Parts: sequence; C-alpha cells; structure tokens
Amino acid sequence: MPGIAKKRVSKRARVCIALLLLLPLSVQAQVYKWVDEDGIVTYSNIAPPSDQDFQTLRFPCYAADPKCRSVSWEKVPLNTRSFRNEIQSASRYNSVEESLIRAIIHAESAYQADAQSPKGAQGLMQLMPATQAELNVSDPFNPQENIQGGALYLSQLLAQFNGDFELAAAAYNAGPNAVNKYGGVPPYDETQEYVRRIKILYRRYGQAL
Repeated sequence: MPGIAKKRVSKRARVCIALLLLLPLSVQAQVYKWVDEDGIVTYSNIAPPSDQDFQTLRFPCYAADPKCRSVSWEKVPLNTRSFRNEIQSASRYNSVEESLIRAIIHAESAYQADAQSPKGAQGLMQLMPATQAELNVSDPFNPQENIQGGALYLSQLLAQFNGDFELAAAAYNAGPNAVNKYGGVPPYDETQEYVRRIKILYRRYGQAL
C-alpha cells in the first residue's frame, strides 16, 4: 500500500502549506520545503535539517519591504547548496566571493528564481530591467544568467568602491550615484537596513562555506 501512504502524506503536506501561507505577513515565518531520503516531502516553518537541500516557499521580505525587520538574520537558516555550480562559476569568473553572492541572493530573493519585487526587480539577484540590459541578461529568471549578471554587477561595484563590500552593497540597493553623493552608505532607511542585512549574511556564509 505504499501508493496510498504517499498520497496521504502529500494531502497532509498540502494542508500544512496552505495553512502556513494563509498566516498574516506580520506573523509569517519563512516556509521551507525539502524531500528526505525516503522521498517524503516536508513543508515547515522550522529550519530544515542541515544536510538537506531545500526551497524557501514563502519569503515576503524583498529588499524594499519594511516587514523584513521582523526577520532574525542571525538565525535564519542558510542555504549553501542551491545553485552551487552556477554560484561557484560566477564567483570564479567575476572574482567575487561565493559568500557575498549568496548573501545578496539570500537577502534579495531567498533563492527564488522566479522572484519579482513590487519595484520590478527580477530573479535570484533581483536585477532591474535597465541593469539587465547593461549586463546583457536576456532572461532574468534563468538562474545561470541572473547569477552571472548579478555577480558581474557586484564585481563592478566592488572595483568602483575599492573592494569595500558595504559600499558595494549600498550601491547594489540604492545605486552608485547615491553612494557617491553621500560619500558613503546613503541615509536611506531601506539602504541602511539592507547593508545591515548583507553584513550579517556575508559573515555567516563566510563561516559556513
């Protein structure tokens, strides 16, 4: 009767994920999905096992969303497995640390390749259409293209700001002109919070990889 058991597990999983996704955003945690060695699909708002590859299904906190303040970036589970080949390739080709690329991806989209922000940013590294054109990214929802484009943009910003990752992160969020205008991280609430988030994730990914 294994087929029936799988069906019951699948039905229960669908009910659980539906209930989690219906929670108000103010109390909503991230929702994770993973498949164990027995092929059982699990949905949970509790951190997945460290040896499991997983997906984040609910991530309401885009860079510009003030609700992100409720996320504990010191405790949120890291993802060191998804898009490993694409990230490592982009890291080597553009001379940008994997930990910084992963920090940007995590902060921007939580590894959702089809992510679209209210401001129009798209894909894993949330590239705006104008930036995509400059970087020759034809399909922002293609993980390889998006990561290569985002890593190239990061490398350009790091070069422009003499390797200062905080200024590069600020420019990634607010644009390099804003960083130049203020001679540092712009006094925008969104950008200040974004840089804080990247600093935490960059450090944690550097320790985990």
